Amino acid sequence: MTMIFKATAFAAALLAGAPVIGAEPNASAVIGRWDAVLSRNGVDIPFRLDIAPDGEGLKGVFYDGFKPYDGTTSATFRDGKLVLNVDHYLTTIDAKLQGGNLDGTVVAQNRETSADYAFHAVRHVDAPPAAVKAPAIAGNWEIPLATPSSKGEKAFRFVVQQQGADVAASILRIDGDTGAYAGSFRDGKWVLSHFDGSRPGVIVVTPRVDGALDIQQQVERPKVAAAGEAAPVASDYASDAAPDGRYAKTLVAYRPAVARAKGFAEPDGFLTHTTVTNPNEKFKFAFPDNDGRIVTNEDPRFKGKVVVAVVTGTWCPNCHDEAQYLVKLDKQYRDRGLAIVALNFEEPEQQDTLKRQKAFVKQYGVKYTYLEAGSPAQMWEKVPQLAHLDTWPATIFIGRDGKVRAVHSGFASPASGSYHAQLQQDFTGRIEQLLAEPAPAVASAGSAVRVAAK
Repeated sequence: MTMIFKATAFAAALLAGAPVIGAEPNASAVIGRWDAVLSRNGVDIPFRLDIAPDGEGLKGVFYDGFKPYDGTTSATFRDGKLVLNVDHYLTTIDAKLQGGNLDGTVVAQNRETSADYAFHAVRHVDAPPAAVKAPAIAGNWEIPLATPSSKGEKAFRFVVQQQGADVAASILRIDGDTGAYAGSFRDGKWVLSHFDGSRPGVIVVTPRVDGALDIQQQVERPKVAAAGEAAPVASDYASDAAPDGRYAKTLVAYRPAVARAKGFAEPDGFLTHTTVTNPNEKFKFAFPDNDGRIVTNEDPRFKGKVVVAVVTGTWCPNCHDEAQYLVKLDKQYRDRGLAIVALNFEEPEQQDTLKRQKAFVKQYGVKYTYLEAGSPAQMWEKVPQLAHLDTWPATIFIGRDGKVRAVHSGFASPASGSYHAQLQQDFTGRIEQLLAEPAPAVASAGSAVRVAAK
């Protein structure tokens, strides 16, 4: 993970009154753990925010369920004003310290809109352990959809991790998971929330007497085009043109065996959702790098190697999750013949500066090739060799002969528990298998002449 919470001891020392060398003046006023809340349209989204010393400055740390997961790209506290920048998500928290609390705003940019939230945070105080006995709901569940998703899914997965009355839970769809919603059992239900610099959300999980789980989700969709504006078209990603089961306000989760017994459809397979149109054809790409130089699949860095090509965009939270794992694979297998290439699709307004992409590459320590493939709406035009390509990310495994061997839809992050473990096993197993295959023989000009002379 990008964020290793190495400053925990320092933060604890500060809370106990000890000074921290190198921190900003008066930084002790904000260093430590905060119980923060985003508010918008009458909905509150609680989340954990830790602020720690980082060299001469500060670092904000976000949590994904029970674990620290990601952090700010820069953080300052001056004249009572705290500014936390998450440039790899184009998110900024701007707050004033008043009466011991933090109050301000959060601006979060996604692919379609910029959302403004009110921000409030209070110092965390450990509460005594609750005497409540929570039902045991840990493990894997399935959510059948009354209306298929826009990607054709008839069911989602629901993954729950539990520590007593505390739960971290994630909805896993074909394109990836929601991150881990977290919260405690109170009044017969769990109110779970999530914010890691992106994808803020709240769900309420209530156990039913029949063993199933009711899931109420607070969802906000992009606005439908107003009168006089261009209407969404069928090829637009995340279009409002058709009903989408993922936005249902109420869902029900069943254990997989119960879902089968009731005749519900299974969730889509990650390796069967998107396919290659012609498995005998070499996978081709030709896109500019950040310097404007066209790089193709025939480039020496890819020729005769095992290639993992990723259809991605830095506006996509699941692509952030995958990039952190791809960095590890790159370090592990680069010297053995693996080449990773990102086919990056950014919004038109981002393509001039690539501000978010540059921050993304820096934050996660990306060393593999990044190519600028176009805008999200151009994905189908620019990657025509794949069928039912509608997930961000989509990971393409290519053999040394240049042919596609598998396409993996989406990315199950650590919030997806056993599905993330299975993904790691699948990715490394497939890479090992492809690396073990011999490179195709390439006849030299001289040998071709000798063959012709026989």
